[in-house]
Amino acid sequence: MAPRKNKIKLKGRLKRYVQTSLYLGFLLVLVNLVVYLFSVPAGLVLTGFVLIYFIVVLLLQYYNRPVIMNEMVSFATQYGQVQKVLLRELEIPYAILDDEGHVIWTNEAFEDVVHKGKGYRKSITALFPSITREKLPEGTEYTEIDVAYEENNYVAKMRRISLRDMLESSDIVNAREYEGSLIAFYLFDETALRIALQEVDDQSLAVGLLYLDNYDEALESIEEVRRSLLTALIDRKINKYIAALDGICKKIEKDKYMIVLRKKATESLRESRFDILEDVKTVNIGNEMAVTISIGLGLDGYTYAQNYEFARNAIDLALGRGGDQAVVKTPENITYYGGKSQQVEKNTRVKARVKAQALREIITSKERVLIMGHRFADVDSFGAAVGIHRIATTLQRRAHIVLNDVSTSVKPMVDLMKNHEEYDEDTIIPSQQAVEYAGSNTVLVVVDVNKPSITECPELLRMCKSIVVLDHHRQGTESIENATLSYVEAYASSACEMVSEILQYIGESIRITAEEADCMYSGIVIDTDNFMTKTGVRTFEAAAFLRRNGADVTRVRKLFRENANEYKARADAVGQAEIYRNVFAISTCTSEGLESPTIVGAQAANELLGIRGVKASFVLTEYQNQIFVSARSIDEVNVQVIMEKMGGGGHLSAAGCQFRDASIFEGIGMVKSILDKMINEGELEIE
Repeated sequence: MAPRKNKIKLKGRLKRYVQTSLYLGFLLVLVNLVVYLFSVPAGLVLTGFVLIYFIVVLLLQYYNRPVIMNEMVSFATQYGQVQKVLLRELEIPYAILDDEGHVIWTNEAFEDVVHKGKGYRKSITALFPSITREKLPEGTEYTEIDVAYEENNYVAKMRRISLRDMLESSDIVNAREYEGSLIAFYLFDETALRIALQEVDDQSLAVGLLYLDNYDEALESIEEVRRSLLTALIDRKINKYIAALDGICKKIEKDKYMIVLRKKATESLRESRFDILEDVKTVNIGNEMAVTISIGLGLDGYTYAQNYEFARNAIDLALGRGGDQAVVKTPENITYYGGKSQQVEKNTRVKARVKAQALREIITSKERVLIMGHRFADVDSFGAAVGIHRIATTLQRRAHIVLNDVSTSVKPMVDLMKNHEEYDEDTIIPSQQAVEYAGSNTVLVVVDVNKPSITECPELLRMCKSIVVLDHHRQGTESIENATLSYVEAYASSACEMVSEILQYIGESIRITAEEADCMYSGIVIDTDNFMTKTGVRTFEAAAFLRRNGADVTRVRKLFRENANEYKARADAVGQAEIYRNVFAISTCTSEGLESPTIVGAQAANELLGIRGVKASFVLTEYQNQIFVSARSIDEVNVQVIMEKMGGGGHLSAAGCQFRDASIFEGIGMVKSILDKMINEGELEIE
């Protein structure tokens, strides 16, 4: 049997090149015939030459053809070996995987990266855990995955290569139904690139604004000759702190500073949890009141102007939340630091007078006023709404209070208003009716809440162009945007206190009824826990104004007498409280047989603070397929920050949250988990 290489046939240019000598021989035959026409002897001589030519050409082709084939096979073999060597020595780490992700071949660069030998045959997942079987490529497109190995960062590119086309021409196997494939696997080292990008990012600009919260109050607390010294000490401390971070601090007003930092320096601020907040408080030259500061930082914006806008938004949040804290704003999120001290009450009423005049102008420019608070309205929310209703009525505008569910705490006041002759039947309306009244000629006044998602009717915020927000809760990440007038004062004890002040400046002709005074007085009493928490000079002045207008302490007390079931439920919640980590009281409140279990839970949380050693209390109540958490503290723990981590908010000493899809026991576990995490990270101090 002839060797297989003898059956190999040439084709293309190489075939034509080899057969050229034969074609020339046929040309000589024609020339020979022409020569016979001129001379027979010459033709005979040429015929002999042609015969010798054909014999030599055929012999050469017969003997040289196998040699040529051997040379070609040898070249092909050497060429394949060269390709294999080049692939083995390729500087890019390269491997071949089977269709299930097992390594079947690697080159030297890949072996150097993973520190494995030539015969490594395990799954690629063993080397790179992030590359699971589900992430292997399906089609012919490249799949890219960021992976890390040891201290280096790589981009892994994979492409699936079908074996069916190659095996269909095989003489050994039948590949008609075979769907197998190989995966080409490349690694591109991006460690240096990422280091360079990180360095560029670290050097990017971060803009900050630093405000002194109580500058005027602190200066007034010391004698005049020492005021310049106090200012100088504060300036020195702030400038020295920022200079240590290789930043620039420029004073733009007497109590305002602008800060420019590298982004990398902000990481130091975060790690120290903005210890400048506490450091500034140590400046004391006899001033009775410690100076507190608020910081707003903006970074990761596309432009310097956007970073500055982030800083402005951040400082507004910090001040709206009560000051003495830092807020860092990026395009993705907002982070809060500090906020451990109570905000100092402002003694001046200038802001209240300005806001009252602005509210008057807004209301008089519209024909109708809608007033709403938060869902499950409490006494403070309804009392503030009643006060705004009186303002709108005095200004001869149609006003409606949006109220869906009437809780037991609010029911006595609602009945009081419905039975009053000055109130129409549509004074208190549900959300459906309020939506019909909404429009361009309606002003919406939101009281006792600044979080859109928990308002009585969020749709109204989208339907009304003129929106007024009056609230005493600290602002969170979610807030009512594009408000025509926003009056949010975290130092105020209650929304009723704020509305009482506005009432005094809205106009001389305004007169409130005794029933309205009772409602607003009730809101102050409930939110201050009978004037025991968050009370200042202005709180008592507002209460005095309401007393002069007919509010009666005895009537208010009768309004809030509770039934036996509520009293027993509150006592049970206090009795079964668990003292967690020796300083946190955690309990549950039943909703069975109670009309307003959330209010009872809040009352139980207040009572738990009377236990010696308890710094904060948390009472969980299951109601209407939701878990309500009431959090309370006196002054040592900021429960607002704790509740914000659970999606809620509130004040430093009174906060709460709501969540679904969890049992009450899972909710207790969530509270404990957040407390543990904050203690471990240094956000909470329990010593």
